[in-house]
Amino acid sequence: MNSNQKKPAVNFQKMLDEKINEIKKNNHTPKLLLHSCCAPCSTYVIEYLSQFFSITVFFYNPNIHPEEEYIRRLNEQKKLIEQFPVQNKITFIEGKYEPEVFFKEVKGFENEPEGGNRCLKCFYLRLNKTAQKAQELKIPFFTTTLTISPHKNAIAINRIGEEMANKYQVNYLFSDFKKKDGFKRSIVLSEQYGLYRQNYCGCVFSNNK
Repeated sequence: MNSNQKKPAVNFQKMLDEKINEIKKNNHTPKLLLHSCCAPCSTYVIEYLSQFFSITVFFYNPNIHPEEEYIRRLNEQKKLIEQFPVQNKITFIEGKYEPEVFFKEVKGFENEPEGGNRCLKCFYLRLNKTAQKAQELKIPFFTTTLTISPHKNAIAINRIGEEMANKYQVNYLFSDFKKKDGFKRSIVLSEQYGLYRQNYCGCVFSNNK
C-alpha cells in the first residue's frame, strides 16, 4: 500500500456479525457481560444480542453526576430489564457508584472538549471495570453499549475494549451498534417503553459545556 493511502476503515459491525455466525454454528448460548451506560442506549443492544447471548447487564457509571441523576438512570435500567421481552433471560448487576474514582481519573482533563482525552479516560475506567468483573464472574464475553451513540468514538472504544480483553484474558465483543440503524431503533424503543432520555452523557463537565 502506498504510504499516502489511507488504511481501510475497520468494519466492527462485520466483525460482530462474524462472531455471531460462529456462535450460531456452535449451537450454544454463551454468557455476555454487557456494560450499559443507560437504559435508552441498551434497548437496541439487548434486543439484538439477547438472541445469541445470555446477558448480564453491568451498570457501572461513576461518571454520572449528581447522585440523583445516577439513581434515576439506574432505576430506568432496572425498569427496562423487567419489562423487555427477550429470548434469553437477562440478569443485572449494579457496579459500585464511586464518583471520586471518576474525578481522580480525569483530573487535569476537566476542560477537554467533548470527545477528547477526558472521554477516553472515562471509557478506559468503565471498560477496565467491566472486563475485570467478567473475569471475576468467569463470563467469557464482554462489551459495552457505548458504541451506539453517534457522539462516541467507536474506534477508540473498541481499541480500549481489546486492550482490556488482553489484560484480563476475556473475549471482547467488537461492535458499532449505531450501524444497521441501531441508534434510530434505540430511540423508537425508548419511546415505546417510556424511558427517560437524558440530554448529556452524565459527566458534570459535559453538562457544563
